[in-house]
Amino acid sequence: MINSEDNPILMGIDGGTGGMRVGLYDKTGNCLSFASEEYKTDFPRPGWAMQDPNDWWHALKAAVGKALEKGQIRPEQISALACDTTCTSVVVCRKDGTPLYPCIIWMDVRAGKEADELLEKTGEFYSPEWMPPKLAWLKRNEKEIYDNAEVFCEYQDWLTFRLTDKWCMNNNTACNWGYSIKDGFSKKIYEALDIADALDKFPTENVYRVGEQIGTLSETAAGYFGLPEGLPIAQGGIDSSIGLLGIGVNCSGRIGMITGSSNLAMALNERPLLNPDGSNNGPDNLIAGYYTDYVAQSASGSILSWFRKQFCPDRSYKELDELAKEIPIGSNGLLLLDYFQGNKHPYHDSKVKGMFYGLSLAHTKADMYRAILEGVAFGSERILDTFRENGVDVKEMNIAGGSARSDLWMQIHADVSDIVINVPKDINAPNLGCAIACAVMLKIYPSLKDAVDHMVKYERSYYPDQKNHEKYRKIYELYKDFYPDTKEWMHRFSDVFEEIEKES
Repeated sequence: MINSEDNPILMGIDGGTGGMRVGLYDKTGNCLSFASEEYKTDFPRPGWAMQDPNDWWHALKAAVGKALEKGQIRPEQISALACDTTCTSVVVCRKDGTPLYPCIIWMDVRAGKEADELLEKTGEFYSPEWMPPKLAWLKRNEKEIYDNAEVFCEYQDWLTFRLTDKWCMNNNTACNWGYSIKDGFSKKIYEALDIADALDKFPTENVYRVGEQIGTLSETAAGYFGLPEGLPIAQGGIDSSIGLLGIGVNCSGRIGMITGSSNLAMALNERPLLNPDGSNNGPDNLIAGYYTDYVAQSASGSILSWFRKQFCPDRSYKELDELAKEIPIGSNGLLLLDYFQGNKHPYHDSKVKGMFYGLSLAHTKADMYRAILEGVAFGSERILDTFRENGVDVKEMNIAGGSARSDLWMQIHADVSDIVINVPKDINAPNLGCAIACAVMLKIYPSLKDAVDHMVKYERSYYPDQKNHEKYRKIYELYKDFYPDTKEWMHRFSDVFEEIEKES
């Protein structure tokens, strides 16, 4: 029998784009059990992406049950839990948590015009993914829903409300609303878009940092999940930020990349590098005293998932990797542009889309699959270049997430970027990051930094092949020219398609 005081079991819950993942950990970071449950994303129009919050709740119940069963762990052995979720996934609901509209998730870029308007009026860049442009779109296009809403919040806040019966706000997720724990909200952003009234609907009565206790598991939630009532709950945060802890990035000088539906490269710095005037990088959004600088691809693993579902549903990723290994560098003259949900960094362009260039009647599915692996790696190299351009010497990178399961893909990343790729023992970094937050809340470790040092371990590293790197470098230079050379054409195509869509 495990004694929960001497050997606490920490539950880390990761609400990702594709589903709910639950990991159970000991205080040294060893995973005792792991389970997942998928939920669907609806794409009703190009650039749109929506989910039903109730699907998250049902998926969480299934994943919790599976994790307990697989690990042969009794509910009363759990000492604490924490959640991370996708961010800028906008929930519109009543005060009792009832959704009034599907969640407009992070990869939804319908609010491109509102983001452009914000830049024009304030001089501040805001991605179409972020909360203010999306709320402005909602007010202009679904005004009845906007007016009837009692709460605007993140996936994270909705989930913690359902767990605790307590509305609160996470300073780690709210950074993408124009909020900082030091200065509060940037009201000029909301006034510029005529949504200042939205500020009254945010759950600002309680604001917590990562690793602080936000409450305990309510009687209702405990009964639903079969977990102990009163279980302490630590504040988690953005899946990528919490994942950064889970891959061992807890101070300056380290680069981490969280892979999944998208890729996000992040670094902690003592001064802001990439967006000095923005609230979304801190300070103190994750670890006290540090700014969080990040650059991202809007689509990475989601392209691979799309390709497999549409063209190779009978093949596993492992089988496809084996086929792709036989394809030479350059995918037999095929190049992928990875902008399937627009470009997030470095161009901030929601009007462009992805493409394969070089298709011929000689190409196979294996060529296309390898081209996706390479194209995403080129996109990752482009965002690493953004760090380099701002003075960060990128020689190594810690990677976790679904992509880290592929030896082929990790080696391609190492060869394209000419860096060492380190993969932690537990590639489910957000789940481990939540366990780290629990460990700090329970005072097992005095700080997030200390908890990371004790709980994160590494399993393998990939070293670049210089001959392969030289070949990839030639292709990468062409990849970099792709957007500047075709931007105007892609914008014209987008405008024409929008006109046709309005006429139909």
